[in-house]
Amino acid sequence: MSSETPTTPTAPTAPPAAESARVEREAVRSDEIADQGFLRMVRTTAGRDLGLVIALALLCLVGVVTGGDRFADIDNVMTILRLAAVIGVVSIGMTFVIAGGGIDLSVGAIVALSSVWCTALSTQVMATDSHWSVMALTAVLVGAGCGLVNGLLIAYGGVVPFIATLAMLASARGLAELISDRKTQIVDVPGFREAMSGDLLGVPVLVWIFAIVAALGWVLLNRTTFGRRTLAVGGNAEAARLAGISVKRHTMMLYVLLGACCGIAAIMLVSRTTTGSSTHGTLYELDAIAAVVIGGTLLSGGRGTIVGTVLGVLIFTVLSNIFTLNNLSFSAQSVVKGLIIVVAVLLQQRLARRTSP
Repeated sequence: MSSETPTTPTAPTAPPAAESARVEREAVRSDEIADQGFLRMVRTTAGRDLGLVIALALLCLVGVVTGGDRFADIDNVMTILRLAAVIGVVSIGMTFVIAGGGIDLSVGAIVALSSVWCTALSTQVMATDSHWSVMALTAVLVGAGCGLVNGLLIAYGGVVPFIATLAMLASARGLAELISDRKTQIVDVPGFREAMSGDLLGVPVLVWIFAIVAALGWVLLNRTTFGRRTLAVGGNAEAARLAGISVKRHTMMLYVLLGACCGIAAIMLVSRTTTGSSTHGTLYELDAIAAVVIGGTLLSGGRGTIVGTVLGVLIFTVLSNIFTLNNLSFSAQSVVKGLIIVVAVLLQQRLARRTSP
């Protein structure tokens, strides 16, 4: 028989104060590490693009729930892509200008002037006698010429971009009205409609043009010296100048590039509507700037993303399509777009403050 006596259990004692403080410090440190990891992820281009993809997926889910089969129909999807193509090309050019520290309020008017000029009677006669591509070349040259004027005024004339492009907005729209006499010009060139309104592998030609412009824009911004200089000029123009970059010439080239994109968008718009009009491109400047900002390009310059801009264009186009399918007014749509822009800018500012050293 054992002689050991049973022991009574003792109540658990509280840990020392020093140990409690150490555990609390470790918990706070873990939270800080997780927060820094999240910031690092958000600060990367991939993290921002992932957020845009999630937002686009949520919008599509809302479209399916509210619009049903009408939204998910393949014809409606092609309509969304076709509508996104024109403003998408303008937005690609706008991405370069904003990433370079500028802004352009005249893109809509340049699109209108290019569409009117390329559908003028004399241009159509030349295109009929030679090739329909004369119209496309005319639109691109007119757009690039307007961009050149903007670039010269801003880079060499010292005019503030907001004022210079605002003047171009009024002038280009007025010139388009004078040329067209405020009338809609019908396209009557053989081969133009067949070439621009067709499709390739089931995808409209306009969508292919947008995809090609976006791909070229991505390569230009991310894989060339021109792109690196654009971000350098937008981030710190004085530092870029001291590094040997001709800031004035580069700034001028950015506006020429955007003007050429407006010319391409004009010929796409003409092919979609088979008309040239001084009313084309109305409010395109707001849609393009909004898509670029939503995409993650900094309004202050120094950072730009083509993928983000494409996703921003798709988000706004899908949003407009949902409003249309549900018979909601254009005014309500504008209010929602405005709120999205404000939220995007506030998030940019908040993220910039948290990531600044």
